[in-house]
Amino acid sequence: MAVAEAFQPTVSRRFGRPRSRAEVTRGSRASLAAAGLLVLITVIALAAPLLAPHSPLDPVGMPESPPLSGGFLLGSDSVGRDVLSRVLYGIRASWFAALAVVALGVLLGGVVGLVAGTLGGWVDNVLMRITDGFLALPAPIVAIAVVAALGPGLLHTLVAVSIVWWPFYARIVRGEVRTLAARPHVEAARLAGSGTWRIAVRHLLPGAVPATVVTASLDVGNLILTLAGLSFLGLGQSAPAAELGADTSRNLTYLLYDWWIPVMPGIAVALLALGANLAGDGIRGLMSRR
Repeated sequence: MAVAEAFQPTVSRRFGRPRSRAEVTRGSRASLAAAGLLVLITVIALAAPLLAPHSPLDPVGMPESPPLSGGFLLGSDSVGRDVLSRVLYGIRASWFAALAVVALGVLLGGVVGLVAGTLGGWVDNVLMRITDGFLALPAPIVAIAVVAALGPGLLHTLVAVSIVWWPFYARIVRGEVRTLAARPHVEAARLAGSGTWRIAVRHLLPGAVPATVVTASLDVGNLILTLAGLSFLGLGQSAPAAELGADTSRNLTYLLYDWWIPVMPGIAVALLALGANLAGDGIRGLMSRR
């Protein structure tokens, strides 16, 4: 009886056939494990000073030592700094920079979307035309132009990317709010005498949270690649700061003979973006099952 119940079909469907409870359970566990990558990467980033065997800035051994030699797990760079330590600190910088941009984008875009969706009318039109104007601009070029105008640096890079990232969240929040505004419970709150902003905060904003969280979680991987790209172009922190994109760019001349110096930071970027995308997919799966 228990076996039969475990394979009873559920409402969820995959490839046009009902999914059993066992399949749904496996899918939930896979999504939970993928979402757990978010916590794991954050812990690694926080613990970078403890995990790094050496200082990322100081030479600690022979230059250009290959991996697994001279006490260096990933080798040393051209001045004798530990590549593993620089990669760990680079992961820390890239991860928290991406989270900071997502937080700023959600905050600014969420406010714009909530105000536009709640008030409607000319306020909605004005705010959405401004949003469309930002969306029409080529985001990478605008970000590069802003960083070039402000000067290289992590803070300037975050400002530049945030300027072109918030409109996506404004559109998402505004669409969710407009949809929720026509729901019966919102109409009931209006008839009960609730004010506009009380309705917005208590009834409209919570309904826009799931879609915003899913979008933000999926955006982290894209932001890691974007920030690494700007750093690769020399628009990130100045040397000798440990930054994945910059370390790859500065050491490209060693690619053919001391390959680990530029390749290890590049592999770290790829793995970090992959882990972020898997975590985003996991969060999306968990949200879809709520």
